[in-house]
Amino acid sequence: MTALAALIAVTAVWGVTFVQVKDAVALYPLFAFLAVRFVLATLALAGPAARRVPSLGRRGAGAAAALGLLLATGYGLQTAGLQRTTVSGTGFVTGMYVVLTPLIALAVFRTRIGVAAWVGVAVATVAGIHAGSAGGDLLVLAAAAVYSLQIVLMERFAPRYDALAFTLVEMAAAAAGLLVVALARGDLGVPRGWTVWGALLVTGIFASALAYLVQTWAQRRTSATRTALAFTMEPVFAALFGYTLDGDRLGVLGWGGCAAIMAGIVLAEPAAAGALVSVLTRRRS
Repeated sequence: MTALAALIAVTAVWGVTFVQVKDAVALYPLFAFLAVRFVLATLALAGPAARRVPSLGRRGAGAAAALGLLLATGYGLQTAGLQRTTVSGTGFVTGMYVVLTPLIALAVFRTRIGVAAWVGVAVATVAGIHAGSAGGDLLVLAAAAVYSLQIVLMERFAPRYDALAFTLVEMAAAAAGLLVVALARGDLGVPRGWTVWGALLVTGIFASALAYLVQTWAQRRTSATRTALAFTMEPVFAALFGYTLDGDRLGVLGWGGCAAIMAGIVLAEPAAAGALVSVLTRRRS
């Protein structure tokens, strides 16, 4: 339960950053923003983690780098989608990784899923691509699939390696990949203004370095499916902050689509949903 609670706390941080990122990338190029974000995340972890990196060995460092490149890809797709749709819509479609994770696990590791999971996947997928504007949502849906693969692979790697060292290499690889793209596009420049720098500091330190350190630590103690389910609180927080801070108004169809996504999530993983409710109930009491 401690691992699930920690993951839920991470989703609250991610939820509030949707608004910050949307405002920041309206002023500063997308890939440059992401590159600087992950450079800051790397610097934040370098002090305590650099000495531990040799303990990973070649295989551990390679695994961490691969997951970092997955994160870079996912964030590129998600942030591009965020530019084209609402904060709330992006959050709810991102939450699709809870139903995509069992499918990715099935494809990669032959992990079986039940009939209820297939129903949940169908309901959430159909609803997901109608929750906001189609173009942005499809990019975010692709990002959710990439995040699902990262979660599934993390379940295999997290128990084997030092969490600090693994996360540092993961952040460094994401930064390197995004820097290459930003430089190739000619987008990289000095960020200006508190809107951009505030978003960079919060996302770099809290939503990247600390958040993925928590994920690596937590996935030593819980499954990929439960991790994905805990992360479904992200769209709830994104919708809350999108409404209160950004004035999001999805309308009846938009909120109906979001409700269907959440219904699909519960159908896909009812047991893990029960565990999540238990954690939330305990936190209130």
